[in-house]
Amino acid sequence: MSKHEDIIKYILSLDVGTKISVRGIASSLGVSDGTAYRAIKDSDTLGIVTTIPRVGTVRIEKVEKKNVEVLTYGQVINIVDGTLLGGKNGIYKTLHRFVIGAMTIDAMMKYITPDCLLITGNREETQRLGLMNQCGVLITGGFKCSCEMKKLASEKCLPIISTKYDTFTVASLINKAISEKLIKKDIVLIEDIMESSPYSLKANDTIRKLKQLVRETQHQRYPVVDDNNKVIGIVTLKELLSEDDEYVGKVMDKDFITLTPKTTAAYAAHIMSWEDIEMFPIVNGKELIGVVTKRDVIRALQYMSRQPQSVETLEDLILKNFELKSNGDKACFLGKITTAMLDPIGTASWSSLNMLVSTMGIMALRQKNNINVFVDNINTYFMKAVQIDNTIEIHTDIIEVGRNFCKVQIDMYDDKKDIISKTFLSAKVLKK
Repeated sequence: MSKHEDIIKYILSLDVGTKISVRGIASSLGVSDGTAYRAIKDSDTLGIVTTIPRVGTVRIEKVEKKNVEVLTYGQVINIVDGTLLGGKNGIYKTLHRFVIGAMTIDAMMKYITPDCLLITGNREETQRLGLMNQCGVLITGGFKCSCEMKKLASEKCLPIISTKYDTFTVASLINKAISEKLIKKDIVLIEDIMESSPYSLKANDTIRKLKQLVRETQHQRYPVVDDNNKVIGIVTLKELLSEDDEYVGKVMDKDFITLTPKTTAAYAAHIMSWEDIEMFPIVNGKELIGVVTKRDVIRALQYMSRQPQSVETLEDLILKNFELKSNGDKACFLGKITTAMLDPIGTASWSSLNMLVSTMGIMALRQKNNINVFVDNINTYFMKAVQIDNTIEIHTDIIEVGRNFCKVQIDMYDDKKDIISKTFLSAKVLKK
């Protein structure tokens, strides 16, 4: 096991809420500051530590991706640019509700439940009520709290936070943060679905061992690793035809594709379909940390398709007003200019129109050829301005589809058939 892995394993063994520092880790484990720093950064990526301004880095309980709408008090501090006044040992805790304390104490009692965040002003009785009922407290308006409240927050291990923003702004910031997390909920990464304890073989293992492994696991592909657990090849069922005493290293396929934990399941599905691959080794650098199969990816895509989309992105707001009509390589999109597309002077902004034509071009390519692409270059020439509620037509014409690049011409017209813009888009085909 490498020093990097030792540090992460050590961090995982710490109690939730333990404060972590580069110097402390380096001193405890006898490693360099640079090694400790990189391991702590990776731990942050893994979601087992978090860094809070004016507090430092602390060990936290990893929040599963399926519950991304749940926030921790530490995340709230970052969202509202807050200052932690007391109860620093509770910043790792998660909260499930928000309550605005703008009523009498008696009326507030029926709304307060444990693990909620009470948003209030400089009313000490409200602050005390929240802490006594296992709630974190967020004080708006830049007000502070008394030493008594700080002491109570530390005793209850519940944070009391101050922010300069008013209550409405705080509620808006938190709502926006949750909305952004819900959008990300649709994005499933390989790290969420991979098998983290995969079966593998060594180069000096024999085909006899491969056959035994196939009988035990019923898998069709296995990664081959060296003594440092780095992937050096892939063996499949076709290697079973070799002699039992033949070494795996001599018959393995050295031309293989690997993925990283941060690869999206949608991209993995595309590569699996394109290259006809049943299983990918998942690596960190070159080290094997897991595998993902076609079945895992299909299940992930099914999960994504069943998720409710809780909020709308800018593209959603614009594209929902357009309908598609296709004819061979040509496609026509019809829709209206909406308020979301306007610039400060009341006409459709060039940025929204550029987003519109590029999205239409990519949609036409994907619908026609079932390929995954991203925009490499786009040139748009605008001839006239467009007003709100104007009906526009966007015509796409696929000029060329090559092995690596695609080219599309996109013309935009108003309801009088006058040309608004002409666009030439080049997109790169995603393969590996």
